[in-house]
Amino acid sequence: MLNRRPLLRSLVASAAIAAALALAGCETDGTAPTARSLQPISPAMLADIEQKNMSKESPILVRLFKEEAELEIWKEDKNGRYALLKTYPICRWSGELGPKIKAGDRQAPEGFYTITPGLMNPNSNYYLAINTGFPNSYDRANGRTGSFLMIHGDCSSAGCYAMTDEQIAEIYALARESFFGGQRAFQIQAYPFRMTPLNMAKHRNSPHMAFWKMLKQGYDHFEVSRREPKIDVCEKRYVFDAQSNGRFTPTGKCPEYQVNEDLVAGVAEKQQRDEKQFAELVSRGTPTVAVRTGTDGGMHRTFLAAVQPHNVDSDGVVRARVAAGPGTIPANIRLPSERAPDQPTGSLAIAEPTVPRASAKVASADSGSGGWFSSLFSSSGSQASSSGVDDRLSPTTNQPKTSSKAKPAAKPTQTASAVRPKEQAEPQASTNPGAIRPTPQLQEANANPTPAAGGGNLMSGAQPTVPTGTFENRFGAWR
Repeated sequence: MLNRRPLLRSLVASAAIAAALALAGCETDGTAPTARSLQPISPAMLADIEQKNMSKESPILVRLFKEEAELEIWKEDKNGRYALLKTYPICRWSGELGPKIKAGDRQAPEGFYTITPGLMNPNSNYYLAINTGFPNSYDRANGRTGSFLMIHGDCSSAGCYAMTDEQIAEIYALARESFFGGQRAFQIQAYPFRMTPLNMAKHRNSPHMAFWKMLKQGYDHFEVSRREPKIDVCEKRYVFDAQSNGRFTPTGKCPEYQVNEDLVAGVAEKQQRDEKQFAELVSRGTPTVAVRTGTDGGMHRTFLAAVQPHNVDSDGVVRARVAAGPGTIPANIRLPSERAPDQPTGSLAIAEPTVPRASAKVASADSGSGGWFSSLFSSSGSQASSSGVDDRLSPTTNQPKTSSKAKPAAKPTQTASAVRPKEQAEPQASTNPGAIRPTPQLQEANANPTPAAGGGNLMSGAQPTVPTGTFENRFGAWR
C-alpha cells in the first residue's frame, strides 16, 4: 500500500491541475493526467540526488542564464542549504539580453518568480510546461506586460525558455516531487548572464545595467547564503531577505526592515571583491559587447554543435530531427540568426533607476493563500500564484489548440529561442482575469517601452500577486 502512495498522489495532483484548466475554460488534451507528467525520476538522477546528500522530495530552486543558455536545478541538501544538482543546456530562448517590457516583444523574462503547483501544466502542447508567472508584482508595478511565458519542451521559443522534451520531463518530475515533499512554491531566478565581474564589465554600457545590478543583489544573497532569498517589492523595486512588521506594496513606500547581519556582511564582502575585479577589468580595457546583437535569442553550444550544416537550410531552419546528448531537436527549429526588420525584440530605451550602495528598510508582503491543490501537500510557508497555465497555440497556425525556505535569520540588523514555423506565439492577456484561454492574435512588433519609475534603492523584490481567476482562488473554499 505504501508503494502506491506516490503514484496515487501523482494521479490526484495531475487531475487537480487538469480540472483547474477545464474550469478556467481552457482547451486541453483532456482532464486525465498525461503519462508524460507522471514520468518517474530516472534511477541515475535518484543516485545523483542520494550521492549529493539530498532527498527526492526536498525543495528545489531554478536559475536561468540567457547568455550561457543554461538552466540550473538546485536542491536543498540534508544540511538545509541548496546545492547544485544539475545544469541543463537550454535548447532555445528568444529576444535580446534584457527584461521583458511589453507583450509581443519576444523577450524572455528576467527577474524573480514564484512557481506554485497551479503553474505546472501537464497538458501543454509543448510536451510539458511550467509557467514562470510573468508578470510578477515588480513587472506590473513597472508597467511591464505579457502572459504565458513558460519553460517548456519542443525547443521552440517566442518569449519562453525552451528545452528538449527529454529535459523538461526530468525538470517537471523534480518540481513535482518537491511539491509532494511539502514545498509550497519554488523560486525561478532568471538572469541575462552569470553575474560575474567579467560579465558585468563586458556589458557595462548596456542601458539595462541598473536593472541587472538590482538582480545581482538577489544573486549575491543566494551565492552567499545558499538559501532561497525572500523576495519583496516596494517603490517599484526588488528587496531581498527583509524582515519587517510593515507591509510591502509594489508601488508604495518601503517600510522599515532588517536583514540578518551575517548575511549583510557576507554579501558586502562579496560585492567588494566583485567591484574591485570589475574596476580592474575596466581599467585594463576589457572590451564591451554589442548592446544589441541583431540575433533573436540563443541556443546552447551543445545543441548548435549537434546540428550539422546539412541539416539546416539557407534560412537557418533545421530540416530534420537531430539527436543530441541532452535530448532531441525537432525539425523546423530556426537557429539564432539575424531578425527580419519587422521582428524587433525588446527595447533599449528604458529609464532604469540607479542602484545606491546603502540598503533601505523594507519588509515582506503576504504572498497569497493556499488552495485546494496545495492542500494535497503538507507544507508551510507562503504561496503565490500568477496568470494562467495554458501556453497552447497551434505550432502551424498560431491559433489556440483544441487538444492539448528560507531559514529564520538570526541577529538581524537594520540596513538601508528564434521563430520557426512550428513556433509558439505569445498571446495577449485576457481582459477577464478568470480566463486563461490565449487569444489567437499575434503581437510581433515591439511597442514603446514604459519607463521604469522610481529611483533610490533597488534592493527590493516582489512575489507575484494572486489574480482573482487563478486556480488557487477558485478552489480556496474547498480547503
